[in-house]
Amino acid sequence: MERHVLESLLTGDDEASVIALATLRSGATYWVTDRAQPAGQHAGVFKGRLQRMRKHGLEPLGLERAVQLVSEHDRPVRTGMIDSADRTWTTLLFLTEDGSALVACAGWRLPLVRKPPL
Repeated sequence: MERHVLESLLTGDDEASVIALATLRSGATYWVTDRAQPAGQHAGVFKGRLQRMRKHGLEPLGLERAVQLVSEHDRPVRTGMIDSADRTWTTLLFLTEDGSALVACAGWRLPLVRKPPL
């Protein structure tokens, strides 16, 4: 997917989409899969990842909402990632099967650092 096409999909006003677009425009690297997979499969995987992140004191931006939106999406989705040029931020993307629309996105700061147990 060409950069300008991906930029045109990041039109949402949620914080994760706004950060994703700004990151992409500032020279981030990115990739988008060509193959779609069942939305429910992705929702289950990322619901588990969200729970593990929270267990370790991490709160990814928009991941809970993304899991919900992908769960409600009745069609396969394509995934992608945007990694900031300075490697301090990453964004997870869920796109429609044909890649023509954004279903949801979420992001988090890098590196993921777990809080030590008390």
